[in-house]
Amino acid sequence: MNVCTESGQDGIALLCDREGQILEIVCDALELDQLGAGRHLTEVVDEGSAEKAGHFLASLREGEAAFDWELNACANHAIVTLRFAGVALADRIWVLAARTNQGLTQLCEDFALISNEQTNALRAALKEKADLFRTAREADEDLYDEISELNNELVAMQRELNRKNAQLRRLNDQKNELLGMAAHDLRNPLHAILSYSDFLIEDLSDTLSEEHVEFLSIIQSSSEFMAGLVNDLLDVAKIESGKLQLNRESTDLRNLVERVVSVMRPLAGNKEIALRTSVDDVPTISLDRAKIEQVLNNLLSNAVKYSPAGTTVDVRLHQQDSQAVLEVEDRGQGIPEEEREALFQPFQTTSVRGTAGEKSTGLGLVITKRIVEGHGGRIEVESEVGEGSTFRVRLPVEDGSHV
Repeated sequence: MNVCTESGQDGIALLCDREGQILEIVCDALELDQLGAGRHLTEVVDEGSAEKAGHFLASLREGEAAFDWELNACANHAIVTLRFAGVALADRIWVLAARTNQGLTQLCEDFALISNEQTNALRAALKEKADLFRTAREADEDLYDEISELNNELVAMQRELNRKNAQLRRLNDQKNELLGMAAHDLRNPLHAILSYSDFLIEDLSDTLSEEHVEFLSIIQSSSEFMAGLVNDLLDVAKIESGKLQLNRESTDLRNLVERVVSVMRPLAGNKEIALRTSVDDVPTISLDRAKIEQVLNNLLSNAVKYSPAGTTVDVRLHQQDSQAVLEVEDRGQGIPEEEREALFQPFQTTSVRGTAGEKSTGLGLVITKRIVEGHGGRIEVESEVGEGSTFRVRLPVEDGSHV
């Protein structure tokens, strides 16, 4: 019975002794060049696979069965890669080989149908090995199908995410355009209201009642707040639309800091808050003076806004490695830890309130952060509730001498 021919499999079946000497060629549908009775299995395979064939035989002798060993052999003067399986029975070894794993599995199953006493144990062993291999292959196929399905879902989700992101970008652009238009149209009438209220307070305060003067003061302060909000909205709209323009020039940062602090001193003095400076020389920095003044103004205004009377706000400037470090430290209320992440988000305010009832737009630190990052720097915050806060700006410096 030629199991290779009857099963239609392109393979071989060999009966060997325990050492691997071929005793009988049960079938040979591959027509291997070196195959012959009396030869050793290591002589049948290609020279490069001889050592591996020896390991295959050793595995058979130790474990009594082996499956899915890949060895090369010559067939019609060409190298072919074969899949080997085998089982050891008493003093005999049965060896099967085929071109593919599927062919080897089928050959094992067909070979197991041989019905004689000598092959009963062989049949059981090969069937078990074939079943295990089929189960593993089916599991691999199921896993591959599952991974493919997940990959397709991931691609679909990525495509949907890209679509949503594009939609969000369009909506954000429209929002910025609307903010810019609204703020621009509001600025002129607000400045007119502010100018007239200033005029009325200066020229008519002696002739008006205290109540009317108070009304004018409310109009003035509200107009100032709204004008500041409008300016902040314009800045945010420009920044988020990618239109932040920096007019850089070499700048003496020490001189800039001292000038801004001197301008802010009267505002701090109105709340009985002292401004103290510790300003070192730093190398020349290429920056937009007006924008960095805006940054320092925002930080100082916040420090004064949230500090109680009789305290001190420290402004420090020094160099650390290749950075100019600007710090504004107050001794105010401090910011709760869980609220710090919202500090640099648009229109986000904390539970901390101005000590004199000052309002906040929730935009000043957003603008500050964008300007600092536009200069290649970064802003940091340290704060303890009841102790105060320190805002730290780091800006890259240029090579060169001190100014």
